[in-house]
Amino acid sequence: MTQTVIVLGAGMVGTCTAWHLRQRGHEVVLIDAKPPGQETSFGNAGLIQREAAEPYPFPLEAAKLWSVATGQGFDIAWRARALLRIAPRLLSYAWHSAPGRHARLAPHYGRLIQACIFEHEALIESSQAHDLVGRDGYRKIYRTQAALDRAGADALRIAERWGVDNRIEDADALARAEPALRQRLAGAIWHASTWSVRDPGALVQSYARDFERLGGTFLQARATALQPQGGHWQVQTSQGPVQAAQVVVALGPWSTDLIEPLAYRPPLFVKRGYHQHYDGPHGLRLPIFDAEKGYLLVPMRAGLRLTTGAELALRDDPPQASQLPGAERCARALLELGAPLAQPPWMGSRPCMVDMLPVMGPAPRHRGLWFNFGHGHQGFTLGPVAGRLLAELISGEPPFLDPAPYAAQRFGP
Repeated sequence: MTQTVIVLGAGMVGTCTAWHLRQRGHEVVLIDAKPPGQETSFGNAGLIQREAAEPYPFPLEAAKLWSVATGQGFDIAWRARALLRIAPRLLSYAWHSAPGRHARLAPHYGRLIQACIFEHEALIESSQAHDLVGRDGYRKIYRTQAALDRAGADALRIAERWGVDNRIEDADALARAEPALRQRLAGAIWHASTWSVRDPGALVQSYARDFERLGGTFLQARATALQPQGGHWQVQTSQGPVQAAQVVVALGPWSTDLIEPLAYRPPLFVKRGYHQHYDGPHGLRLPIFDAEKGYLLVPMRAGLRLTTGAELALRDDPPQASQLPGAERCARALLELGAPLAQPPWMGSRPCMVDMLPVMGPAPRHRGLWFNFGHGHQGFTLGPVAGRLLAELISGEPPFLDPAPYAAQRFGP
């Protein structure tokens, strides 16, 4: 039975949810304050990470915690005022990251990642977005042999368990593969199963245009309130009220703004990230992640994109790109970056759950209300997977994987 569905949020997750619903014949209105793909989906590293079969745990090693606390690295930054506010959720994140608990939840995460390439391929084909996508993977580079050996063993373990093409390259192989690198490094892990996108925002826009081609409606408006009215839902927007039988909240880190008045308080926190573009003749053949320093370099349409690690801050704190200068210094020692482009550094927020699994499924106490948020570092990777799962649940179809691990009920009624 088809219905009218409102999808709130036109990032990768919301856009793919709207697309899958429209594919099943629902009348769908996709609503966002900005055009599709202009928030977190715009500024990420553009990787569809088939290799990321296990979620990022809280760093529990004493040496790493000391490095973060004393500001010795630039892969993780923090603000004292924010830490006081989010400390309970960070402690819960650390609790779930303990090896035994992480091992129990990781398979639920891995099953989502396992489907990402296949599900993206369906939307890429339908939207004819092939020119935006590279299919040759990316490299994690290592400066020390000990770090490469540890990471390589883990990469081979994941490759065997999840069917991923991870290849270990020594110093000579890396130098041949990326001759533009100015330093001789220990080697790299080539994650050959991962795809790269040279304009992440444009890929989301391609999917959104295809959604409209299929008969869906996009409304650019800010959603300000969400209220049940009889058997329907009413969304108050800056363009007036919109009603539908079903509504999906897929607003990433802004999801809580609309559902907290309905007494839903999922344990969500944000990890913010920054990027800067450069105009130099860098010569990179594939994206590289400087694993021991914590930044990524990705060739993009707009130039070479340098992305930082995680900043632990409140979502609405003013930007403070403290990680970029150090990352830039390291990157300049590796490559010819050129000058930074005129645009100021971009900042975005990743919506993270304390147990590292997204919230996908029906709201526990309100019929017709659905959640699809909390995908952490992998919203861009998992958008089509999350969209398919939500569309199947809303349509009453047998879901392609068990939705129970991602249910909102896991955090209480």
